[in-house]
Amino acid sequence: GDDCPRSSMESQPYSWPCDGALAAESTALIIIDMQVDFCGEGGYVDQMGYDLSLVRAPITPLQNLLASARAAGIKVIHTREGHRPSLADLPENKRWRSASIGAEIGSRGAQGRVLTRGEPGWELIPELSPLPTEDIIDKPGKGCFWGTDLDHLLRTCGVKRLIIGGITTDVCVHTTMRDANDMGYECLLLTDGSAATDASNHAAAINMVLKQGGVFGAVATSSAVCQLLAGLPRAHVAAINGAVPTPTPCTVPSAAPTPFTWPRGQLGLLMIDWQRDFLEKGGFGDSLGNQIGRLRAGLPGAAAVLAGGRAG
Repeated sequence: GDDCPRSSMESQPYSWPCDGALAAESTALIIIDMQVDFCGEGGYVDQMGYDLSLVRAPITPLQNLLASARAAGIKVIHTREGHRPSLADLPENKRWRSASIGAEIGSRGAQGRVLTRGEPGWELIPELSPLPTEDIIDKPGKGCFWGTDLDHLLRTCGVKRLIIGGITTDVCVHTTMRDANDMGYECLLLTDGSAATDASNHAAAINMVLKQGGVFGAVATSSAVCQLLAGLPRAHVAAINGAVPTPTPCTVPSAAPTPFTWPRGQLGLLMIDWQRDFLEKGGFGDSLGNQIGRLRAGLPGAAAVLAGGRAG
């Protein structure tokens, strides 16, 4: 909407991010499935007969962006699609489909067993090798969230904005962006840092994001993102290693068995079932014979904690 804060990002259909100024500590770059099986000779996509030049086109833009993200302290996450060697996690319809086009998952190929964990084809391409401190998400499906701990990882690290690239735009990249948008992440899709096995599919996937004012987020070129990242204050080095700098802590020294400490601004107060049905005569609890006096004895303490929480 028109009330979204604007930045210098040259993105469409709005200036990304919509939810405030960009900060390295709350942003992650996700590079999806840049594996030998998807963009290398003898891999899954090559076996299916597609033009490898299309799916290899994002490599140079992603290399440039990867260097900028690392310098800015943006969290970098890589993903790999593949199945267990037992194929116990391979749905029958997926196996059947891959077999019908001559590249059955789990079968032997030039890069080992197709889309199978631990095989040469499953590995990330050397041009985009992760650093030892960068997380890799291994996924059994198209989206990066389903069947993985990606959401838990992102929220634990305080990430709210996602820069997304990789292959293919119309399948794994789009699935991930749509899921992330539904989960509340503010997403940016790289127009030249992603690709499909068909150029028209890539263009259609980009165009879908532009509809309804940015139905899944925004899109931009890798160079525009690099320019934005270059202007960011350098993030604390801990952010590069997957940790978030800890704000000033608050502590309850008398908590048992150990003092309870939490970062300021990162605690929620959950008040459970302080209802009249449980606390007053004639209510549900009273009809069950519960000693409601014991329950009401906790009211003053709960009210004090509530007042303290509201006061900040």
